[in-house]
Amino acid sequence: MTAITGTRRLARLRTIALTGLAATGAAAAALVVMPASAQAAEAPRTTAVHQVAQGSHTDPEATAGSKGGSLDGWINQALQIMKSKGIPGSYEGLKRNIMRESGGNPSAQNNWDVNAKQGTPSKGLLQVIDPTFNAYHVDGTAHSVTDPVANITAAANYAAHRYGSIDNVNSAY
Repeated sequence: MTAITGTRRLARLRTIALTGLAATGAAAAALVVMPASAQAAEAPRTTAVHQVAQGSHTDPEATAGSKGGSLDGWINQALQIMKSKGIPGSYEGLKRNIMRESGGNPSAQNNWDVNAKQGTPSKGLLQVIDPTFNAYHVDGTAHSVTDPVANITAAANYAAHRYGSIDNVNSAY
């Protein structure tokens, strides 16, 4: 391969990567520019997300509590609570929205959108602002917007009231 061919190939790969980034939006950009130390901290969670993507809906860490555990476990815990409270939603709807909003990072925080500029940044797996979390908090979960299970259940409760179900949400909400 000549240097020119290699340069063209690299340019084409960059174009594909930028096109993919533009198509996936700001959440992907936030993940792409994540410092290496943060990426290393996310490694166990990424493994759990990979297992979920392969169809596993059970996880031995599901009983480890909200802050420990994995994305799969948090979703399953949230689904149990949602079912007991009559909040509609499915595993697939929750996972799809979580991956779009935070990439599965329970510590994700949006510091650049209109909410952040007004002093209420979106936080957690489903990017909930504090006033929405407080209004739709589900009893029996932690009263912390960044607690994964509390964040999921509050967001699903909000989506149920606004859209009928988190399953009906296919973009920022």
